[in-house]
Amino acid sequence: MATTPVTFNGSSTYSAQLQEVIQHAVTVASIPLTQLNDNVTTLQGQGQQLNTLQTDFAAIQTAVQSLTTAGNGGSLSASTGSSSIATANLNTSASPSAGTYSLDVINPGSPSTSVSLSTLPAVSDPNSTSISTSSSYTLTVNGSTFTVNPASDTLNDLAQSINSSGAPVSATVLNLGSPEAPNYQLSVQSTALGNIPIQLYDGSQNLLSPLTTGVPATYQVNGQPSTPISSDSSTVTLAPGLTVNLAGAGQTTVTVAQDSTAAANALSAFVSAYNTASDELATNRGSGGGALSGESIVFSLQQTLSNITNFSGGTGSVTNIAALGLSFDGTGHLTFNQSQFTSIAASNSSDVASFLGTGTGSGFLANAANDLTGLLDPTNGVFQSQYTTIQTQINNDNQEISDTQTRITTMQNDLTAQMSAADALIAGLQSQNTFLTQLFQAQNAIATSGS
Repeated sequence: MATTPVTFNGSSTYSAQLQEVIQHAVTVASIPLTQLNDNVTTLQGQGQQLNTLQTDFAAIQTAVQSLTTAGNGGSLSASTGSSSIATANLNTSASPSAGTYSLDVINPGSPSTSVSLSTLPAVSDPNSTSISTSSSYTLTVNGSTFTVNPASDTLNDLAQSINSSGAPVSATVLNLGSPEAPNYQLSVQSTALGNIPIQLYDGSQNLLSPLTTGVPATYQVNGQPSTPISSDSSTVTLAPGLTVNLAGAGQTTVTVAQDSTAAANALSAFVSAYNTASDELATNRGSGGGALSGESIVFSLQQTLSNITNFSGGTGSVTNIAALGLSFDGTGHLTFNQSQFTSIAASNSSDVASFLGTGTGSGFLANAANDLTGLLDPTNGVFQSQYTTIQTQINNDNQEISDTQTRITTMQNDLTAQMSAADALIAGLQSQNTFLTQLFQAQNAIATSGS
């Protein structure tokens, strides 16, 4: 902030020179203000650049955290050799284990189905008529009874009421006639597999007849047990967290393995974040560098990137990031060969896990996490420390600007008062000089005229 000089309005012929004296003194005294303001601007630029770099390194930390999750078994997947025989589902919260299972589906099982009697009244419009005029029915499923009260005397409402009764069945309305002469009937199917008797009583007669008799599902896992397992559900549990849906008879393999997709995505994100941070650091090096050029933090941040990518450890075929498909190109950018990673993750998953570690203790992930925490910790991190230093310098400079401004204003006011007094004195002397000069001129004129 510059000082605005007080305009000096003198009455002597030297008032302009006296004003210049004041202006010169203020200009000289204001030189430190210019330097201080420039320094504040520089520090503010450093703070902005620091914020950009902190965001870049936080992105690296996020990618490392994602890789930690993927590398700690959070990305197991289950698959089967033939979806026509069975499909697999995994519940990772149940802590499943990787492994391979041989599944022999002897019979996928089937539900029992009953259909309304053909002797009942024909229904050509299920929205207006039904197979019975009763307002209340008793549904019996495998010996258990349920009360069914349709909203109206229509076949559609009867089916809907059965489905909402809580009975382990599913009711549908089927057209067993032609499109020109429809004949709608009620079909009720058990939700469980096996021979499940189903009957619907309207108070005067039973309305259903068996259509198909179901059978339970039977299967063996790894050839065991010798007597096949029987199930009334097509969804069976093979291991903690691992279920399969039986679809057809036959043999297939169920595999629970590490899914490298999540880890590959995390590595790709890591590469992108790394290159962004590296490029931003490069703008702050050299004589024409950015706001942080020449600052020690640039070296510290670059050293952290090197520490992360140069880590070595683990056992077997994976002891550095190159084995994961990470390498540097000719421009210094980090690249990721996902095909290489997918291959090594499939063939040597234990070596990959050993190199990555768990994010704590040892391993690539723990090393990276520790380095990044040292930078990004909100209390004691390098970024926070640098922010504090910059803000302290800005506060000190602003205080010095304020103090200097006060001193300059005081000096300016004092000089103005002094110059005003001097100008008044000069003006008085000039007035006396003018009077005396005019007096001598008058006397000289009188003397000249008398001679």
